[in-house]
Amino acid sequence: MAGVTQGLWDLLLEYKGWLRSPFFPVFFSLTAYLAFCLPFVLLDAIAPRVALVRRFRIQQRSHVSWAMMWNCLAQALYNHVVFIFPLTVMHWYWRPVRFPGEAPGLLRAAGEMVACLLLFDFQYFVWHLLHHKVPWLYRTFHKVHHKYTSTFALTTEYSGAWETLSLGFFAAVNPMLLGCHPLTEMLFFVLNIWLSVEDHSGYDFPWSTHRLVPFGLYGGAPHHDLHHLKFKSNYAPYFTHWDRLFGTLHTS
Repeated sequence: MAGVTQGLWDLLLEYKGWLRSPFFPVFFSLTAYLAFCLPFVLLDAIAPRVALVRRFRIQQRSHVSWAMMWNCLAQALYNHVVFIFPLTVMHWYWRPVRFPGEAPGLLRAAGEMVACLLLFDFQYFVWHLLHHKVPWLYRTFHKVHHKYTSTFALTTEYSGAWETLSLGFFAAVNPMLLGCHPLTEMLFFVLNIWLSVEDHSGYDFPWSTHRLVPFGLYGGAPHHDLHHLKFKSNYAPYFTHWDRLFGTLHTS
């Protein structure tokens, strides 16, 4: 089991110089984000003409235009260049990255990823709930993310600086708080970006994550799309237990 992660880690260590670069975090997150968005962008482009694709749209009457997609993409690029990159340079300067030679075992890596995801889910829920319940916070910081009531992949990072940096801080600090291996940290970032894009994709496929996780424990795209449509429910990004506990879980 450890051989799988060790092989991957050894491969990554061959590019240690690039991994240490202050440019790497922004390049890594932006590349992963755009790569995960691309399939959904293509689906959105053909959905108006292909009924088979349209049937999996959660809001089937909604239409995603190129102008809408470009608007969201421009905002994401702006946030990465103007806000995220300077912070990663500061982080690179004050906290140099260290890479151990030994990789975590597969089970340890999986456990650390789940722990990071659960902690992020809780942090996001609290942040999100506050930014809806306190009118000033919603109006000043979170309202921009709700410009589109029908989600599509590129709305994932359509947000202002405060929201982008707050949620980015949670994602970045959790592996440090939990003492995760750098490989686990990278895998968690990839997983977190994918789940966030899928949440905002606006599609409900038979293989979507919420259909693979049993007992309704994971909300997925329908859960988050409903939040964008109605605003006052489903505040957790991924799992459903916090919304169940606080009575904010809605399915319709």
